[in-house]
Amino acid sequence: MTATVSNFHYGAVTPVAAYLMACLGAALGLRCTTRSLRRSHRRAGWLALGAVSIGCGIWTMHFIAMIGFSVQGALVSYDLTKTLLSLAVAIAVVAVGVFLVGYRGGSPVNLGMAGTITGIGVAAMHYLGMAAIHTNGSLHYNGGTVALSVGIAVAAATAALWAAVSIHKLWASLGASLVMGVAVTGMHYTGMAAVSVHLTGQSAVSQSSTSLMSFLLAMLAGPLTVLLVAGAIVMFDPDMMLGDDEWDRPAYTRYGAGDDLPGHSGASRGNAALARSVTPRVPR
Repeated sequence: MTATVSNFHYGAVTPVAAYLMACLGAALGLRCTTRSLRRSHRRAGWLALGAVSIGCGIWTMHFIAMIGFSVQGALVSYDLTKTLLSLAVAIAVVAVGVFLVGYRGGSPVNLGMAGTITGIGVAAMHYLGMAAIHTNGSLHYNGGTVALSVGIAVAAATAALWAAVSIHKLWASLGASLVMGVAVTGMHYTGMAAVSVHLTGQSAVSQSSTSLMSFLLAMLAGPLTVLLVAGAIVMFDPDMMLGDDEWDRPAYTRYGAGDDLPGHSGASRGNAALARSVTPRVPR
């Protein structure tokens, strides 16, 4: 028997919250990637933080949306190992894409390769998370809709990586993160539209939405904490708030006399300043 499946058990609350988490992860990831490209100092650290932010944002979006998932006549629960594995996959595949564009640039070939790897990985995270579902039935997928969801994931990942290397202004990055939130959330609900559940028998236990929500909220606590920490790092790093206009200014107007300029030591700066001070001015 095919069961009635709903992705909006709590109305608009879960899709809206999921969308906001996807936007938050994208925004933090874009700003961290932009920060890494501006200066090579600690580039790997900033790229890693960006990958973790995007990965946690996507994973959090998925499982907040899954709070609204229900199957009529079936008890739904989740396998802990597969759920945590899906988080690791999300972070790992995003890291591959972010590090590729961070170190090899945003050429069309590199973006295409990084976006494809990341997009397929994000889709794998989604369906691995779905494989973690336990119910008194079996999940079946429509192949065409699954392929469409993978295509959306690849397009969204490619667009996100392009934005990371191409859009540096703060407000433009925020706008791009809103678009990315639509794409990532759209990929999730497209994938969910492919799902049908065939029950193998009636559940002897009534659905406990409270216990299911408790499990999902416990799983979400860690990634949400990571996003909050990443947000604090971004907000308190002064370079993160600069746009292209600020970075186009001469470096010595952005940094104090005692700061190291990107790619320059304090000694070389001092020598340059001394040379300017002692160079005679030729009268016109």
